[in-house]
Formats: sequence, C-alpha cells, structure tokens
Amino acid sequence: MNPAESAELFDVTFTRYNAHVNPGMATVVKFIGYEAVEWTAEGCYVYGPAGERYLDCLGGPGVFTFGHRHPQIVAAVRAQLDRMPLSSHLLLDPVMAEASERLAGLCPGDLAFCFWCNSGAEAIEGALKVARMYTGRPGFVCAENAFHGKTFGALSASGREVYKAPFRPLLEGFTHVPFGDAEALRAAVTEQTAAVLLEPIQCEAGIIIPPADYLRAAREICDHAGALLILDEIQTGFGRTGTTWACDAEGVCPDIMTLGKALGGGVMPVGAFVARPAVWDVFRENPYIHTTTFGGNPLACSAALAAMEVLQAENIAQRCASLGQELLAGVELLAAESPDLIRAVRGRGLLVGLEFADADVGNLVIAGLAQHRILAAFTLNRPEVVRLEPPALITTAEINSVIEALRESLQMSKDLLQL
Repeated sequence: MNPAESAELFDVTFTRYNAHVNPGMATVVKFIGYEAVEWTAEGCYVYGPAGERYLDCLGGPGVFTFGHRHPQIVAAVRAQLDRMPLSSHLLLDPVMAEASERLAGLCPGDLAFCFWCNSGAEAIEGALKVARMYTGRPGFVCAENAFHGKTFGALSASGREVYKAPFRPLLEGFTHVPFGDAEALRAAVTEQTAAVLLEPIQCEAGIIIPPADYLRAAREICDHAGALLILDEIQTGFGRTGTTWACDAEGVCPDIMTLGKALGGGVMPVGAFVARPAVWDVFRENPYIHTTTFGGNPLACSAALAAMEVLQAENIAQRCASLGQELLAGVELLAAESPDLIRAVRGRGLLVGLEFADADVGNLVIAGLAQHRILAAFTLNRPEVVRLEPPALITTAEINSVIEALRESLQMSKDLLQL
C-alpha cells in the first residue's frame, strides 16, 4: 500500500470510529499525532500499511512482553487451530490441563489450582467471588489509586473516582487505604474482611513501588485476621519487573493470584486466577459454581503454554531486569537534565514511569515521541505519568534511541512552554 492509500485508509477508519466505535478515542489518537492504522506487527515494532514503523514502548500495556507475534507462540496457536480451537465443555481438555500444571509450577509457594478466563478483569471477578465463598465474609480492603479493571467488581476494588462515579452505586463492602502504608492496612482489616487485594506495584497509579517489606506485612496482617491475600499480577507478572512475579522480590506467596495480559504471549486474550489447595475446596461441593464459556479454550491455552516455554527458554525475567536498568538509568539522566519538567522517575524491570510537572507536559512528550514513531501513553489513574513498557526483545541500541527521542521531545516541550 502506498502512502496516499495509507492516508486514505486512516481517514476511512477515523470516520468509522466516529460513527460506530468511539469518537473520543479517535480524536485523542489523532490529536497526539498517531495518524496511522495498525496493519502488521513483529517483535518490538508495529507497522502501518505503507510500511511506516513504530517502536512499541507501550506494549498493550504489558501484553507484549514477548514481543509481537513471537514465532514459537504463533506456531503453537496455528497448530492448535488445525486441531480444535474451542472446547466442548463436556470432555476433559488435555491442553488446559497441561497449561494448568505448567502454570502451577511457575507460581510461588503452593499455588496449585487454575481457573482460566479471557481477561485480567474476569480473573479479578473470580478471585473476589472465591474469597467471599471461602471465608464467608463480605469485606475487601484495597488500595487507593489501584486499578484492577472496569467490570463492576474490579471497578469497586479500583481506586480512581473518575472511572467509578458514573456507575455508582458499585458493589458494597470495599474499603480503600493508602498504598504502601502497612499500618493503615492493619487498621482496616477486620474479622469481616474476606481478602486484601493489592498490586505488588501500582501500574496505572503511576508505577508506584511500595516500601520494602510491604507485601510481607500484608501477608502477616491477613494471616492474623484470617483474611485471604489476593495479589494482582496481571500487568507485573511474567517477568516484566525482572522476576517471574513481582511478589517474588519479597518472597511472598498470596492465597490467590490474578493473571492476564502477557499470559497469552501477545497472541491470544487469556486471563487466569490461581489459588492454594485449601481455597480451591470451594469448588468441591459444586464444581460449576463459577464457569466460563470461552475461558481456558485450547487455542488460548496453547498460547499460554508456549508463552511459559519462551519465558524460561529466553530468560525473559533476566532480560527485563538488565534492560530495565539501562532504561531506568537513561530516564534518570533525563530527569537530572530537566528537573523543571520531570518530577520523578520510578521503575522496576521494563516497567518505567516518568512523572511530569503536569499532564499537559506529559501529553506534549507523548506527541513528541509520536513524531519519532515511538508508541507511549500515560497511566490511567495518573495522567501526568508516562509509562514505558517495551517488549523484552528491545535492544540497547533501541533503548538509546528512545532516550534520545525523549530528550528531543522534552526540548520541544520546553520551547512550546517557553521554559
């Protein structure tokens, strides 16, 4: 497709978005400067129909830890498609059984039983239901500015009012405390608390890393109160933060762990929650108490199986750890060069956030990156924070090009703001 045809396709797609999809989203994307459609993708890059190439530093966010269309994962899905893509739900499925065994082997502690679904939000919904069913208690303690999804239960557990206000009343029984404050958490957990639900690192809140030992304190608080600990590893899991799971950094095993995003290898939509054997006993009396039509289908589980193989064979966690140090060092240097624009830099592994003086500066920087054909975006619960979540396939040279593009974007912002 030539550039003129590509531009025409963008205009047609923009018109269709305005008429049938989401006019506001289309306007935002065009305003930022991403005036192209997605056409193909490979590795760290997304391509437009005329071959224009974008370095993906957003990654889904968090979906493309293994890159776009990893050949081993694509091959596994293609092979399964030729055999059986969806389940009958009557006979036993060997693909889901193998994926569950493999996932349990990767999980911390004695997490052993897996429920497969289609997304991280679905995983949160299932985890909340199991926690209430197991404990017989109604309450949940969550963190301010948390993000767990936008379905009713997940939204009730999340912490930004702009997403919650239009849908009130939400579910009852949810209390929110400051993230990282162990004493506030201790004071909020009572004999009516079914579970504490936390992200090991708050992603949409602006890549907020809690104090050391916070998760261990949460584990102790839950044990003392007879409550469950649910850790949301939907965005932080699968090597993204430099360990297989972010909770590995503190050696903490939750009672339930929710997964999604990279679990499908960047090829299939997959979610799951994994629980300890005692918690899973809630399914013994009625194994159909919580079910799904498409979750755990052979096509999705084949992608997850291949993703788990790639995770270990290609040392994805170690790559995220070492490359993340390079990326973090580069943006820390930019922060030192532009303290008037960048308030803070935070990150672990290939999960890095730049907090700008305000959201307008962040938007200018994102627009500047668009001119360099680099994909990035702000965090949902803190728009002044721009996140960088590239695939683990990114190279040192590509990281250096991102840093240089950020430097030029910062200078452009200074010129526009006359700083």
